[in-house]
Amino acid sequence: MLKSDIVIGLDIGTTKVCVVVAEKDDMGKLNVLGKGRSNSEGLHRATVVNINKTVDAIRKAVADAERESSIRIKGVNVGISGAHVHCIYSNSEISVNQSGIVNDSDVKRFLEKAKTNIRYLDIDHEIIHVIPQEFIVDDQDGVLDPIGMAGTIMRGSAYIVVGLRTKIRNIKQCIEKAGLEVSAMTFEPVASGLAVMKESEKKSGVVVIDIGGGTTEVAIYIDGAIRYSEVIKVAANDVTHDVAYGVKALNDVAEEVKIRYGCASTKSMGEDEEIVIDGIEGRPSKSFPKSSLAVIIEARMMEIFELARDIVRRSAYYEYLNAGAIITGGGSLLPGTEELAREILGLDVRTGYPEGVSGGIKESINNPMYATVMGLVAHSLQNSAYQDCGMVEQPAREEPVMEPELVQEPAGAQEQPKPKSKPQPGPGGANPWMNKLKDFWNQL
Repeated sequence: MLKSDIVIGLDIGTTKVCVVVAEKDDMGKLNVLGKGRSNSEGLHRATVVNINKTVDAIRKAVADAERESSIRIKGVNVGISGAHVHCIYSNSEISVNQSGIVNDSDVKRFLEKAKTNIRYLDIDHEIIHVIPQEFIVDDQDGVLDPIGMAGTIMRGSAYIVVGLRTKIRNIKQCIEKAGLEVSAMTFEPVASGLAVMKESEKKSGVVVIDIGGGTTEVAIYIDGAIRYSEVIKVAANDVTHDVAYGVKALNDVAEEVKIRYGCASTKSMGEDEEIVIDGIEGRPSKSFPKSSLAVIIEARMMEIFELARDIVRRSAYYEYLNAGAIITGGGSLLPGTEELAREILGLDVRTGYPEGVSGGIKESINNPMYATVMGLVAHSLQNSAYQDCGMVEQPAREEPVMEPELVQEPAGAQEQPKPKSKPQPGPGGANPWMNKLKDFWNQL
């Protein structure tokens, strides 16, 4: 087996770090050879805030993946996200090579030209990667893959992903201090979409909403290409914090209660029951109705989908989403989430699981929380520049001992404006989220 047949995806999330080792089988599906997962405590809303904790989490996840796959991991395709990442449209035009048949070299020149055509990219930002939108070969438009077509001029547009240098550098530092190499970086909404979309949905028009621990990522696909994306700084951790605040419990207890008893929609809750939890540090236990828990969760999930709906409408693509919406990520797993999303978005909705997966352990990653990392390996296999991952058949490694240094954002650096994390007051100044919490407290 050639080295380039195997790829590794690394998803460094706010709540978890996931690693997947995979190859493409004879049927063109992703054969998962091994996976690793560890808790993540070194990030806040997809941004590194503690180098040591992030490095430890990466090492633990990588060790598990190496043990399961019997492959030593060296190079990884790492996902990147956060409010500091944004995308810029850029047009490009080149002459096709002398043969008159578009080849790989032409596409690379086209993308390089798109990068050089960007204006006003300040020194605090850098390009993460370039995504072709569409190509026009002579007078043939709407071309998604121009290789092999005859023509003299190729023009079109590209979607260029840029982010703050300091935050990208911190991610790279963590990976390198864990003894790995960055083979590629991929915008996470692109990876999540690639993992969960069916080709018919991608062509028809669909929005992918990935609800992670610290951020929610929204990506819109029309006519087979990504057209718009944005990151929301409200996600599943906010639901947990609301539960902890509402029932006066530790975050760990609140997370357990949310997963075990939680429901995202009060209409879908089913039969009510009394939930009993232990008090903090030996204090008496307390109880509350399941319906009140649903009220808290529903309020925050409504906010997430309302923000996502606002993004879609602001993009001007809402009317083109014939395939509706796909919700994915760990935050999509609560019962009633599909129903709530359908009601607020006004679109057909389904939950997205990783598509096109094979192998003996495929069931273990058949979960929306693995959408991003599976998309990262799929993206690697689609892009030859990402494929030299340098694996050897030896899981053991010597861990380097290095002093971490967290790179701070330069003074005066500005992030792109994003939606506010709290809903704005409605008529009369009432905030629906606070009203629902008050209703909960009144029921206790």
